[in-house]
Amino acid sequence: MEVYQVIVIGGGHAGIEAALAAARLGAKTLLISQGPDSLALMPCNPAIGGPAKSILVREIDALGGFMARAADKSQIQIRLLNQGKGPAVQALRAQIDKPEYQKLAREALFSQKGLAIAFGEVKQFLISQDQIEGVLLTDERRFSAENIVLAAGTYLGGRIFIGDMNYFSGPLGYPPVLELSAYLKSLGLPLTRFKTGTPARVSRNSLDFESMCEQKGDDSGLAFSFLTKREEARARPRRSCWLTYTNPRTHQIIRDNLHLSALFSGDIKGVGPRYCPSIEDKVTRFAERDSHQLFLEPEDLAGQEFYVQGMSSSLPREVQLDFLRSIEGLKQVEILRPAYAIEYDCLLPSQLCPTLEHKQLKGFFSAGQINGSSGYEEAAGQGLWAGANAALRALGQPPFHLSRAQAYLGVMVDDLVTKGVEEPYRLFTSLAEYRLLLRQDNADLRLIPLAKELGLVSPARYEAHLEKETAIQEEIKRLESIRPGEEELRGLDIEGKGDNLAMLLRRPGMTYEKIAAKYPSRENLEDSEREQVEVSLKYAGYIEKQKQQVASFERLEGRRLPEGLDYQEVRGLSAEASQKLSRIRPQTIGQASRISGVSPGDLNVLLVWLTKNRGTVR
Repeated sequence: MEVYQVIVIGGGHAGIEAALAAARLGAKTLLISQGPDSLALMPCNPAIGGPAKSILVREIDALGGFMARAADKSQIQIRLLNQGKGPAVQALRAQIDKPEYQKLAREALFSQKGLAIAFGEVKQFLISQDQIEGVLLTDERRFSAENIVLAAGTYLGGRIFIGDMNYFSGPLGYPPVLELSAYLKSLGLPLTRFKTGTPARVSRNSLDFESMCEQKGDDSGLAFSFLTKREEARARPRRSCWLTYTNPRTHQIIRDNLHLSALFSGDIKGVGPRYCPSIEDKVTRFAERDSHQLFLEPEDLAGQEFYVQGMSSSLPREVQLDFLRSIEGLKQVEILRPAYAIEYDCLLPSQLCPTLEHKQLKGFFSAGQINGSSGYEEAAGQGLWAGANAALRALGQPPFHLSRAQAYLGVMVDDLVTKGVEEPYRLFTSLAEYRLLLRQDNADLRLIPLAKELGLVSPARYEAHLEKETAIQEEIKRLESIRPGEEELRGLDIEGKGDNLAMLLRRPGMTYEKIAAKYPSRENLEDSEREQVEVSLKYAGYIEKQKQQVASFERLEGRRLPEGLDYQEVRGLSAEASQKLSRIRPQTIGQASRISGVSPGDLNVLLVWLTKNRGTVR
């Protein structure tokens, strides 16, 4: 039996980041996937990024992850969303060449030192006294490891629905994982059923682009990774997306056939994502609307297959063809692959520690949709988190953790393990209390020092980070040292006197670009450094307020709760609080405060209990 320190099960976005992170940290790692074609599969939309998600991608990049660099090398269109809003909610979204992304993933995996790859299907774990010892495959191969990361995506007990037809399957026709699903249930691990869906893919040759509105991307060289140079991104070939709309006839066809939808017939029992509804949902829930936006997005650079964004469905193929042909630009459309819904098993994440290790089974970590989340980006972030912690456990080192005040990664993991899920979890900027501090533009400044300390990034990248940090601080000092006279102020269209350039930059309508035109910036200052200077100065007051809020938050996070505390014995706790605290086992007062049903009064009881028992608990 081959011996490893970490085994990662699943080669999707979570599995890839987990395997690469574990190997980078020095753990002997094995990745087990169904086959080479399933590695980095993008079974749903051909895009990466979006609100909050793009911040997550940049955080993964700052921690040495794969997703951002691969997205940059395979992007065929990129746009900056929410440009008219503040920096806390601005986001990148890129259309991706799916085959190229998979090719890059295979290259990264096969070239990673300390990482082996095996193709097959795991059917059960090898366990001794609640400690993982390895895995057993369906072909009876055995691999030994005391730490495993399960990143099964939507394959676990996967079942596809198209009209009244349903069958066991993974996404896009790949085999489902059935034996492992049954095995997890036999261990007594509570599972739930979730559902997601994907739209039809249609032939480019059957589309009438003249009847749709062209959606071009940004050619200025936008990129996710802090390592990608603007000229590299700018050199990528570009493809357009196309906008069209449903209409009353489309909606009527769907209403007339709702009884054929698996979602409405009752065949689907799993809970679907509220923020990504099927077209049947949209037509039913928003009956007053005459139209809904649809985006035709190319799946790759060749652009022969288009994804109909906004049109996921579980109606029969012939009904899908009927309602698609009622839409402008799609009158002659041909379906290459029909839309479908997929139902799958997932773990309840409240069973997990903040490291994403299972509370009852030592060495068992999980990441991605198996934890009740949705989205490539959320999966990749959890994969890096779980893979790093599995490796650190194997190497006998302290665990990896980020708080809600440090990263969106911290927000997501805390939400999952503390609050649990009732529907597929999706990250939003509104979920982050300190979003002005957690912007996409400063992810590297926030996280690279921690990544260097852990060993997730190279010394060379850390040195580049230090150079960037120094350049920003020196430019801020330069602006603070220059105090224009009255005549110079008039040249900047500003009245008054006395303020230095740093203070002037905080005025409404003033930009770093306007100031730099009169007072040129330091030589060789990068665009990202200019951006940091402007944001740091313009939002200085708000940023300082959030830092004060973080200080209060960290005081609560610093009050640790003893692992073996019997909450039934803590007098004064409400019955609901006692029950939920016993089930979730929060590690700190701060984490306890975010559990639904734990009131401020319950927190005061816990604080009093900790004060009285200071020195007697660990």
